[in-house]
Amino acid sequence: MSKANTPLLEFLPYLLSVTSNAVSGRIALEYKVQFGLSVPEWRVMAVLGDREPLTQRELTGMTLMDKVAVNRACKVLEERALIARSPNAQDGRSHLLELTAEGRDMHGQIMPLAVDMTRRIMGVLSEEEQHQFRALLERVRSQVGNLDGRQLDGAAISGSWGFD
Repeated sequence: MSKANTPLLEFLPYLLSVTSNAVSGRIALEYKVQFGLSVPEWRVMAVLGDREPLTQRELTGMTLMDKVAVNRACKVLEERALIARSPNAQDGRSHLLELTAEGRDMHGQIMPLAVDMTRRIMGVLSEEEQHQFRALLERVRSQVGNLDGRQLDGAAISGSWGFD
C-alpha cells in the first residue's frame, strides 16, 4: 500500500467537508436543542424560507442533498405541520412545498440564531477577510461545474464528502 502524495489535512475536499460539518454541526446544535430539527430539516426550511414554493426536486438541487434525505426531511416537516404540500399546476406529477404559518414563525426564530452563530464563528476573520473568503468559496464552487460542464447533484456531493 503506498502513501498518498497529499496529506489528508491538505486535501481540499476533506478540509471543506470537515469545516462545513463543524460549522453546520455547531449551528445545528442550537436549533436541534431548541426546535427539534435535524440538519436536513432545517436546510429544507431555510431554502423554503427564501424561495417558496418549490418542488422536492428543486429542493434537492438547491440544497445539494440526496433526494432521499430531502424526502425524509419533507415528510417530517409535513407531519409537524411546518410545511404544506399543494398541487403543482405546471406539473401534475409533483407538488409544491411551502412553509406553513407555524413554519414561517419557527424560521423567523431560527434565522437570527443561525446568523448570530455564523457571525460569532466568522468573527475570527476581519470583514475584508470574510468578504474575500465568501468570494473565494464561490469561485471554487463555480469551477466545479465548469470542469467538464456536468452539474453535480446532491447524491454525488453527499456520497463523496459525507454531507448528510
